[in-house]
Amino acid sequence: MKTELDLTRRADAASPAPRSLAGMSLPALKAEMEALGLEPKKAGMRAKQLRRWIHHFGVQEFGGMTDVAKDLREQLSEKFILTRPEIADHQVSRDGTQKWLSRFGPGIEGESVYIPDVGKAGALCVSSQVGCTLNCTFCHTGTQKLVRNLTAQEIVAQVLTARDALDGWPSDEEDRRLTNIVFMGMGEPLYNLDNVAEAIDTISDGDGIAIGRRRITVSTAGVAPKIAELGERTNAMLAISLHATNDDLRNELVPINRKYNLKELFAAIRAYPGLGNSRRVTFEYVMLKGVNDSLAEARDLVRLLRGVPAKINLIPFNPWPGSPYECSDWDTIEEFAEVLNQAGYASPIRTPRGRDILAACGQLRSESVKKSAAEKRREALDATAK
Repeated sequence: MKTELDLTRRADAASPAPRSLAGMSLPALKAEMEALGLEPKKAGMRAKQLRRWIHHFGVQEFGGMTDVAKDLREQLSEKFILTRPEIADHQVSRDGTQKWLSRFGPGIEGESVYIPDVGKAGALCVSSQVGCTLNCTFCHTGTQKLVRNLTAQEIVAQVLTARDALDGWPSDEEDRRLTNIVFMGMGEPLYNLDNVAEAIDTISDGDGIAIGRRRITVSTAGVAPKIAELGERTNAMLAISLHATNDDLRNELVPINRKYNLKELFAAIRAYPGLGNSRRVTFEYVMLKGVNDSLAEARDLVRLLRGVPAKINLIPFNPWPGSPYECSDWDTIEEFAEVLNQAGYASPIRTPRGRDILAACGQLRSESVKKSAAEKRREALDATAK
């Protein structure tokens, strides 16, 4: 007699865990209201109320939504929650930088970092993926294989977590400590563009989180075919993780250059919508001792950027366990910056922040791993046997 193990029985027997509405886009909230049985017009109105309470005031209990009918609040409380992802770890650096390790699901963890005194008041570096496929040799995240893309809701939830910790509600507080968002955390944003674009719509919504698109920067290692689309869909500021001035070296440091070389990359950059003196591209250039930090390379960088409204962030290399590089000497970095300054380019040297908690640029990494189908089946079998 053939016997089959029913893996669905345990899940069916238990009621499904309530889902969080925190971080959902306005269209997603409207869809949830329609699923509750509200007609489209009323669903749209209720979605806007929810959006304002969740993303403008930061409430985490439905009972606090005073202009939502009591019976609806009770219905929402039965089906949904407003909690953020579990914080698996929270560290605070000596310099005030904060790092959160958010657990989005079993074995799915991603890092976000708040850097004070950046931008207008402070910037949050968010992740768009858990892990990364690009394998940039100077980046710690590149040593972690891609686990999965983060959803738009999971990206926005990183902002909510930071706002909670920084006492940043309501959104229109004049002394907000979080004013800028940078997609410079784990992952390549342009390989998750649909979710990144939806997240930016939610983050920039004036009736919600209300961080303007001019204060949102998306950094790419050079996915050239997606750069124009990023501008058209998000109107966000563009940053390029450059790090080399010739294809041979960039092929080594940023392997995606083998697919989209500097000529193709710069053609895409020049086509970025709205590019101009008031909307410059930020080029990130990590300073690696004896690798890319000569004065000749500084002059090559000036020639490479000719005709592109740009500023250059010079980033002292932030070491991580097992990293193969050293940071350039400070005098070398200053001399490199002087060449760029004399050519008319703003080239600030980024002060390393959060190095003591591995929160600085290039240091982010979680322990999440992508599991095979066989591993998932074994875990399901183990769970049913308990």
